[in-house]
Amino acid sequence: MLTLYFAPGASSMAPHIALHEIGVPFEARPISFARKENRTPDYLALNPEGKVPTLVIDGRPLSEAAGILFHLARRFPDAGLLPEGDLEAEAQVISWMSFIAATIHPARRRGLDHARAIYALVDQRLGARTWAVDTYSIADIHLLRLYWRFFNSLRPAPGAFPNLDAHYQRMTARPCRRPSRSRLRSATSCPRRLNRSPTDLCYKVMIPGGDRRRSLKESL
Repeated sequence: MLTLYFAPGASSMAPHIALHEIGVPFEARPISFARKENRTPDYLALNPEGKVPTLVIDGRPLSEAAGILFHLARRFPDAGLLPEGDLEAEAQVISWMSFIAATIHPARRRGLDHARAIYALVDQRLGARTWAVDTYSIADIHLLRLYWRFFNSLRPAPGAFPNLDAHYQRMTARPCRRPSRSRLRSATSCPRRLNRSPTDLCYKVMIPGGDRRRSLKESL
């Protein structure tokens, strides 16, 4: 049994997308930072840092989004979230995951100018490729979460990051599979697209390159 502990706006968005991509049964348990549910003895026993996400795998906790994504990709190879039979391609995915965690994720802490410079570097690294590596992978899911948060909060000028904008559009157009039994505390249906969601945790996202707003209900 898989159980995902999540919180709105946190890195848990990426593992949740992966779980829906895989279509595997799981239980989603929301954690409220406002009510300090992440500091309860029960939760700290799972994750001593009090962070999300935490994925509990048959009673064993696994933390950090990158580790969870890698576990899911390797455990469910039929989902195609990690290149198969290509050591270099798999290493490129790990390279992207490390780059996202070490360089992109903390960029905003050093100020807006630094964050914009980092995303310009990300845009250059991504280039005109459809996906981060030759095929769709967990690196794309991880990248989506960071760019979604960056764009939603900083509103870069249209066309400032054309490659990331195009990647974002491709990601939000992807369908996902329906888990056979995903038990959520709110609604339980699987989103048909990544910009829809099974929960009532709603976020407004400005679509890059346009003036339209669409609702991103993030079950994380």
